[in-house]
Amino acid sequence: MSINKEFLTQLTANLYRLTLFFPKKEPLRYKIRELADDILAALIRNNPKLVPESEKDFEVLNSFFEVAKIQNWVNPYDVSYIQQEYFKLKQELKNAESLKKSETLERSFSVSDESSQEALPRVTSERQKKILEVLKKNNQAQVQEFKQLFPEVTKRTLRRDFERLLECGLVERKGENSKTFYRART
Repeated sequence: MSINKEFLTQLTANLYRLTLFFPKKEPLRYKIRELADDILAALIRNNPKLVPESEKDFEVLNSFFEVAKIQNWVNPYDVSYIQQEYFKLKQELKNAESLKKSETLERSFSVSDESSQEALPRVTSERQKKILEVLKKNNQAQVQEFKQLFPEVTKRTLRRDFERLLECGLVERKGENSKTFYRART
């Protein structure tokens, strides 16, 4: 993921300017700055281990912005503007991580069984191919486990993927409701 360092630096500087209007001894002034500094450092270092931590920082920062709006220390529109910029940055970060995960899965995706290769053309999406590969490796799984693997995809969409795989005869369903598991057919 390539992050525009100038944009990040400017966003952090804007946040610092905004917090100048908070009361001087207000702890929130320094907490917001500290979080912004942590996000800036993690993203500029481009350390993959820091990405989940940064995501948590974004959530906390967003909550702090909401408190700042309520306190009415500064113009709420100014707070909202910076809040939106951090939200966009968070979304960009999530999208880049999802893309990185799916590229990793694509590289590890290889089917050695000839009968599986015949069935794969019936699978319509790359995500369904990845689901099938994970099921083959893990024996069985629930939709919730795939929700963690594909955080940008809704459970409903994942269920549709499983329905398609069921129609193709590539997976089988065991159980009902919250105890539903899927297995790859052999």
